Amino acid sequence: MFIFKAFRAIDNEELCLEFLEGHWNVLKEYGVTKVTSARRDWISNPHVYVIVVIDAEEKRVVSGMRLHLAHEDYPLPMETAIAEVDKSIHCVVANYRENITGEIGGLWNSRSIAGYGIGIKFLIRCGIVLAEQLKMGTLLALCAEHTLGSCLDKGFEIEMGVGNSGKFNYPKIDLVATAAVIKDLVNLPLALAEEREEIFKLRKSLNCESVYSTSRGEMHIKYELEL
Repeated sequence: MFIFKAFRAIDNEELCLEFLEGHWNVLKEYGVTKVTSARRDWISNPHVYVIVVIDAEEKRVVSGMRLHLAHEDYPLPMETAIAEVDKSIHCVVANYRENITGEIGGLWNSRSIAGYGIGIKFLIRCGIVLAEQLKMGTLLALCAEHTLGSCLDKGFEIEMGVGNSGKFNYPKIDLVATAAVIKDLVNLPLALAEEREEIFKLRKSLNCESVYSTSRGEMHIKYELEL
C-alpha cells in the first residue's frame, strides 16, 4: 500500500528532508545537478505544501511533489528558472496572483516504483485537489516532456505568454520544459472526462482508500490529503 500524505512544509521537517534526499538522488541519476525545484529553501517557506508518497511496507518516502503558493516575497520556482531567459514570467505570475495562484513542481519517483504511474498520473491529480482545497483560482506548472501530456489530460493548457510558445530549454540545453496553466480550477473544462471524474471524487473524499489496476498489477492507495 502507498500512502499519499499532504502537509504544509514548515509543519514536518522530517518528511521534507526525506523528500529532498529522494529528489536529489533521482536528479543525479539523470545527470541534472542544477534545478530550482530541488533547492532546499522551500522547507522554511510558509507558502509551500508537500505531498509525499510513503511505501507503507518499507516505511520510506518513494515519491513526492510540492505546491508553492505565489507570493511577492517568495518567487515561484518557475519564476526563478524562466526569468533567466524571459523576465516576462514575473508579469504573468503577478496577473494570475490576483486570484490566488501557485505552482506544482519538484515531482519525482524512485525507480523502485516505476510502472505504477504514481507521479505522472496520481500525484498530479492530488496536486490539483490540493490547489482547490487552498481556494486557488489558477494553477501553474513547468512540465518536462514526459509529464506534459498527463498535465494536459488533467486540464492544463500551454501558457503561450512566455518563452517560445511556452517552451524552454531547461534544466539542461538538451531538455525541453513547457509552461502550463489551469485557468479554471473549479470546473476543469479542458480535462479529459475520466480525469475530471477522478479529481472530483478526491475532492469529496480527501481522506480515503482506493484500489487501482496498473501495469504492475493492483495498487492500493490510502489518501491523506486533508490539510
